[in-house]
Amino acid sequence: MGNNILANQEGQTDSKRMNNSKKQWYETLFENYGEKYDSESFTQGTSGECDFIERELNYDKSHKILDVGCGTGRHTIELTRRGYSLTGIDLSESQLKRAREKAENSELRINFQQHDARNLPFENEFDVAIMLCEGGFPLMETDEMNFGILKSVTKSLKAKGKFIFTTLNGLFPLYHSVEEFCDSTGGDGNATYRSTTFDLMTFRDHNKTEFEDDNGNKKTLEANERYYVPSEITWLLKSLGYRKIEIFGARLGAFSRNDRLTTEDFEMLVIAEKQ
Repeated sequence: MGNNILANQEGQTDSKRMNNSKKQWYETLFENYGEKYDSESFTQGTSGECDFIERELNYDKSHKILDVGCGTGRHTIELTRRGYSLTGIDLSESQLKRAREKAENSELRINFQQHDARNLPFENEFDVAIMLCEGGFPLMETDEMNFGILKSVTKSLKAKGKFIFTTLNGLFPLYHSVEEFCDSTGGDGNATYRSTTFDLMTFRDHNKTEFEDDNGNKKTLEANERYYVPSEITWLLKSLGYRKIEIFGARLGAFSRNDRLTTEDFEMLVIAEKQ
């Protein structure tokens, strides 16, 4: 692309909702965390994950793709660099600022917009939606809010559109310690997670998240995340009209249809096709 092609600074916002309510833990986490986020261990599989997405799309660059919870734009930017057309949405203006800076440095023009994933302004606009590394879902406070994200993304897809996302595997904490897993996959300078309780009635892991923001300030947040079992995901997507739903184990940077989901997988990879 030419040197004069810069990142699109246009971004719409759902600021009214954010300004009129108390900030949730995930909103506080991403306030000033763009650069540090890119150095986290769980963000290092971008290239391999984009390889998988390309295979799922049969390398058809005519597809219009929505990246939900795009964060600092790592998948959006990589796929744009490979010739695909993407729109990236995120709740965090700080994350989007980082994404726009990275796109500009790569001389890519990308449409990044600020939106709440539960209230997307799109309808039948995209051929594909991706939502990776817990891009909003399943971080919401209630199951209804999480379902709202699935519903909103579905509305954004065209008929026969494809939805590819990852989410936390509810089978994992039944057999393993979430805290020990996070300790084993982290590194110096990465965020740490101290689980306080995994609630078997709600499948929510309540934890203390400790991290350092881009200014070097250390912060601790009371967080909770919803884990889902495969049958729940299948039922939720069927209720939204998906005709084909497939679930696999999600391995960092190496998504594959050959990886059957097991209790050893911290995340699951979901591939669904809309009717």
